[in-house]
Amino acid sequence: MIDKLTLKDFTVFKALEIDFSSKINVVIGENATGKTHLLKAAYALCSANNVLKAKPEVEDSDLIDALSEKLVNVFRPIDNKLGKLRSRGPSGDSSFSAQFIEKQVSASFHTNSMVIKDMSSKGYESYDWEPVFIPTKEVLSFMEGFVSLYNKYRLSFDQTYYDICSLLDLPVARMDQLDEKSKWAMDEIEKTIGGKFTFHGGGRVTFMAGKNELSANDTAEGFRKAGILYRLLEVGAVRPGVSGTLFWDEPEANLNPKLMRLLVEILLELSRKGQQIVLATHDYVLLKWFDLLMDKGRDDHVRFHALYYDEASCEVKLQSTDDYIQITPNVIDEVYAELINEDIDRSMGGLGK
Repeated sequence: MIDKLTLKDFTVFKALEIDFSSKINVVIGENATGKTHLLKAAYALCSANNVLKAKPEVEDSDLIDALSEKLVNVFRPIDNKLGKLRSRGPSGDSSFSAQFIEKQVSASFHTNSMVIKDMSSKGYESYDWEPVFIPTKEVLSFMEGFVSLYNKYRLSFDQTYYDICSLLDLPVARMDQLDEKSKWAMDEIEKTIGGKFTFHGGGRVTFMAGKNELSANDTAEGFRKAGILYRLLEVGAVRPGVSGTLFWDEPEANLNPKLMRLLVEILLELSRKGQQIVLATHDYVLLKWFDLLMDKGRDDHVRFHALYYDEASCEVKLQSTDDYIQITPNVIDEVYAELINEDIDRSMGGLGK
């Protein structure tokens, strides 16, 4: 679980500090305000040390190498050069830090850096909450052979796609290891999409609807996105109270309204059982469903984070609030209101103008 992320001169961020809710975090903002970069930076810091778990002793140099490699693989900067992630502007180091429960890591690099220059940490090597990152594009349609190809060739996919495909191909967890809410969520997804995806190993995926078996490519993309969440629950990669943060970039893409409401209901239920969730969205309907379905009587907590470009300072800024009405600026809400007003004007034949 990540408590706080600080970025300085990192990609689009001149200076950003975000405090995460331990439950649900919804990041909004116009294009190019850094939503995906924020999620990727947090994910990289939450996951980089996982490759060191088997080492009996972890040196600072091991952490530097692991974190540098993860950032480069997740962001894919030009020439695999970490320094390319530094913001444009006056010379100086780029830095970042993350705080977890009783653990912390911070590091810096400069424009010409291939790896991290300076790093300090407190217990970071023992941080063992394994996060999950679901990228914007669904992966079930191209999973077959993807992991082996990724290991052999330099593909035009960042490592979040490799990571998610590796998780989806894990064996099914024992049913007694699954939370009751996870089982409920899986049942609801299966009922809504009219079947379930079967994973045969090596990335081969089919969809079973009754006795009919279909290729994953022959199913709706929205069903495939729902199938990804189903599978993550099925293999125990998302396990409330046990697994690390679930990061999801634009979960609403290609979902119909019925699936969108179900998705929000599932995410709320998982958060009630201890799952931290951080997602980025452009969608008014998804945003509004969180506002309407959250129940403070059940200790629900949704924190909204609005990224925006401040013309006065020429910087990307952040405003966070626990109240949907207080989101400022809320470009999604503003555009939706503009659409409604335009529709009213048209229906009135322009009488309101």
